[in-house]
Amino acid sequence: MSVSWFDVIDGTWPAAARHSVGPFTLREGQGGGSRVSAATADCPVTEIEIETVEAAMRDLGQKQIFMIRPGDEALDAQLDARGYRVVDAVTIYSCPAKQLTDIAIPRVTVFTIWEPLAIMREIWAAGDIGPARLAVMERATGPKTGILLRHNEKPGGAAYAAIHDGIAMVHAVEIVPFQRKQGLGKWTMRGVAFWALDNGAETLSVMCTVENEGANALYRSLGMQPVSKYHYRHLV
Repeated sequence: MSVSWFDVIDGTWPAAARHSVGPFTLREGQGGGSRVSAATADCPVTEIEIETVEAAMRDLGQKQIFMIRPGDEALDAQLDARGYRVVDAVTIYSCPAKQLTDIAIPRVTVFTIWEPLAIMREIWAAGDIGPARLAVMERATGPKTGILLRHNEKPGGAAYAAIHDGIAMVHAVEIVPFQRKQGLGKWTMRGVAFWALDNGAETLSVMCTVENEGANALYRSLGMQPVSKYHYRHLV
């Protein structure tokens, strides 16, 4: 089965609204970040069509942001010529969920909870995942969960996962600074794998910026494989 990873992203981390502007899909993010505010195009576009969607972004009070996916090379070159810079190159990783259920999770380490607890909201807020991004989580309509991590009898971190079309995608992983390098990232992914299988998803996925060397190494160490990539173009 062919997977549209970008449909999975849109389904698990949804924009407040999606607008058709000529050949573009313009996401209305309401402050939720680039992923829910970017424009994408599924066919070649003209310079006038780019100008039209730029105006629509301004009308929404949003920055001018485009997501560039595999196959968008022509648009990428057009935006480069217009002075847009590359921001946040991202790799999408995936693996069978059952691959990460071979080890039992230590007791009181991973809790799957929805609605998020106050301590989870505090952990996210400290990592700049505030109300606008929490609103993104609330908008997801499929199975979803928050993840609370604990280590040494103290809160260790928080994450969020949701399912679209049989694929569980992990977002908003935030580990408390003094709890880092304790293996909590590994237990996050393993905990979500168990939750995914319990909720009908056989595939586990996550996204990571290329610059985050530690997280990329973690996902590779778990046997997760790169399956797609994208980057943004922001106007300088």
